[in-house]
Amino acid sequence: MAQKVLIVYAHQSPCSFSAGAKDAAVEVLKAKGCEVTVSDLYDMKFKATATAEDIIGEVKNAEHFRYAQETKLAWEEGRLSSDITEEQRKVTEADLIIFQFPMYWFSVPAIMKGWIDRVLTPGFAYSQEKRYSQGMFKDKKAMLSFTTGSHEPMFSANGIHGDINVSLWPLQNGILHYCGFQVLAPQIFWAPSSQTPEARKSMLDDWCTRLDKLMGEEPLSFPPLDYFDEKHFQLKPDVAEKFASQEFGPALGVHLGKPLPHNSQVKAGV
Repeated sequence: MAQKVLIVYAHQSPCSFSAGAKDAAVEVLKAKGCEVTVSDLYDMKFKATATAEDIIGEVKNAEHFRYAQETKLAWEEGRLSSDITEEQRKVTEADLIIFQFPMYWFSVPAIMKGWIDRVLTPGFAYSQEKRYSQGMFKDKKAMLSFTTGSHEPMFSANGIHGDINVSLWPLQNGILHYCGFQVLAPQIFWAPSSQTPEARKSMLDDWCTRLDKLMGEEPLSFPPLDYFDEKHFQLKPDVAEKFASQEFGPALGVHLGKPLPHNSQVKAGV
């Protein structure tokens, strides 16, 4: 059976480097026999704001509207708006999701954040019991593929922007891993707008080479849910003791006051 790939794409211009990266992924993955679907968010005019309009019919508490609670109930009752349910269908069918975008303010563009907020609803994408390593999408893979405006050294441990690994933790752990995805290392295109045409072509060639074996890649490592107690979600004493004598803590964001592990958010096996 053909593997299914969803590319969630956010760029306004079909002439952009991001468009080139998206097109390369479509071409290579289709040539390998994958079924590829693209959600072109700007072309779709995808609604970025999370509001009561996302729910068909009456909300439970109009006076004190709480989006998470209301959309969870609407998902359970089949009352989410059609644009959300269509994207949820794509997610359900996908074996791999690639988020292709230009980095905006150290994160994703607003329209992509709106896709995350509206599509990954409680109940569908996560629950109190099903998250992180036991998450809803633990049998699926996901990854970030993005361009930066600044060169790589500026995102280093002594660069002005700070360590790129720190910037990626909220997106890769707090969104993708939170929903259970096996998170593949990101594809980072460093400052393509400042590069020569030859350098940009080389970037895309490297991406195509990686795409050829992407589905078999080892995911990044994150602490499993059973490292933490069930009451306060703190590291269990025996786990903390295990890492007490080690150079690094369990993860970049769960570091136990130790030095941060090198490149743990950009390279598997770290």
